Amino acid sequence: MHVDEASKFCENWLNSWTGNQPEILITFYSDDAFYYDPTAKQGFKGHEAILPYFTKLLNNNPDWKWSAEEVIPTERGFVLKWKAVIPVRIKEIVEYGVDIVEVKNGKITRNEVYFDTYSLITMIKNK
Repeated sequence: MHVDEASKFCENWLNSWTGNQPEILITFYSDDAFYYDPTAKQGFKGHEAILPYFTKLLNNNPDWKWSAEEVIPTERGFVLKWKAVIPVRIKEIVEYGVDIVEVKNGKITRNEVYFDTYSLITMIKNK
């Protein structure tokens, strides 16, 4: 994927992570996509499994904001270094992480998310 194409894709895709609209977010994923993040250790395969997870995740975090720090094109898609600003109670947590994203025919076929969850989990537990 070319850097300009990957950057534009990321801009649109990251915007869909904010605002509690999982039905929009899922449209970026192929019907048989695989999704993994640190709280979904086994991952999810396909819209039927991913959409309920996204629905819960976005409902719990409707106001978080995601931005691309760096987009690195790969043969199958891109690696995204990102920043997330996550409101928790009256504070905001700033997290940085990496996504490995594979894209085919304009849809994400594989999305692996990696970041240190310690600060976020600690803040949520102390609600």
